[in-house]
Amino acid sequence: MDSTDSQSKWKSRLRAMGPGILMASAAVGGSHIVSSTQAGAIYGWQLAIIILLINLFKYPFFRFGTQYTLTTGKSLIEGYSEKGKGYLVLFFVMNIFSALVNTAAVSILAAAILYNIFPNGFGLSISQLTTIIIVVTWAMLLIGGYRFIDGLSKWVMTALTLATSLAVIIALFQHREYAPNFVAPSPWQLSALPFIVSLMGWMPAPIEISAINSMWSVEKQKSVKVSYNDGLFDFNVGYIGTAILAFIFLALGALIQFGSGEKVQGASAAYIQQFIGMYAKALGNWSRLLIAFIAFLCIFGTVITVIDGYSRANNETLRLLLGEKEAKQKNLNIWMTLTSAIALVIVFFFSGNVAIMLRFAMIASFLTTPFFAYLNYILVNNKEHRIAKWLNVLSIVGLIYLFGFALFFLYAMITGAV
Repeated sequence: MDSTDSQSKWKSRLRAMGPGILMASAAVGGSHIVSSTQAGAIYGWQLAIIILLINLFKYPFFRFGTQYTLTTGKSLIEGYSEKGKGYLVLFFVMNIFSALVNTAAVSILAAAILYNIFPNGFGLSISQLTTIIIVVTWAMLLIGGYRFIDGLSKWVMTALTLATSLAVIIALFQHREYAPNFVAPSPWQLSALPFIVSLMGWMPAPIEISAINSMWSVEKQKSVKVSYNDGLFDFNVGYIGTAILAFIFLALGALIQFGSGEKVQGASAAYIQQFIGMYAKALGNWSRLLIAFIAFLCIFGTVITVIDGYSRANNETLRLLLGEKEAKQKNLNIWMTLTSAIALVIVFFFSGNVAIMLRFAMIASFLTTPFFAYLNYILVNNKEHRIAKWLNVLSIVGLIYLFGFALFFLYAMITGAV
């Protein structure tokens, strides 16, 4: 291959970038900034194996969304519809639940960061700040739509990745001392099970994002013709990038807060102060406001992609259930409005309690993961579509892991072990 062909290949791949980066933007929220960092801060490097396994075992089911769309030109949701209305109804019910809970959760987290940027959040409560964030996001989406979030997410993700990587590199070379008589807690006990399950729930993202990502791929095809290889490259960059970033956030907690003797707060405003403080210890106090602003933009980007993506998916699902020929922008706007409004009700129900809301959303997400994964698997592994042998083996092992862990957690809850 000569230099001209090589340049043309990379230009083609760069033009195809978008859905995978959007997926990464939706992924880097509670799972990375909260769970991964807390995993490192509490347990050091011990949960690295869990982060590796969940990213590995979810990979096929996320990939199937992109693969199906690039092969057929249809979204996963259209595939569910062709498979049978029962599959579509199952997806619809689970996706509405996920849309409302996850929108509320990431919005509260964004508000908690904003609360720390400004003294006492301008005198507003976290619930009030969350309301402002959701309303602003709703308005932006009605005006800007897909093109706006496609452009914003790339810059925000790049800024956060560079800042976090730099903080970790500096922390690696800094001398640190553990607190006197420090004993590392073990995550391999039942009391730590809820934390591990919540870590896996949104790692690297809620799995229903795979269906949403396939819709973003369809949307991308309207402006840029994307080849199979280029589309898969975009997906792999986004997915593998978020997996690597999870380990970077784990390292941030492990290198700076682990063993310091400082109690790790729940995912509240107090934890956000600790999170920003980790960067300040590595980069200096000058970085506090900058990192807080970047982190806010990152989570705000997640709020945007979540409201847009879930609304787009629910609108498409209802269209197919009703047998309508094409999706209408008016109906999408209604879904965005409903999702935003009901998420606000949930926010006020939890009274802005970030820790409880996030933990609930993450655990609920993990418990629905095996069902979404199974839907994706049966859609792409049949007579019409065949997947590579290695991908099929990984899928089967992944399903066993996901269903097994979910059943084990439910059993532990029912018996009162956790």
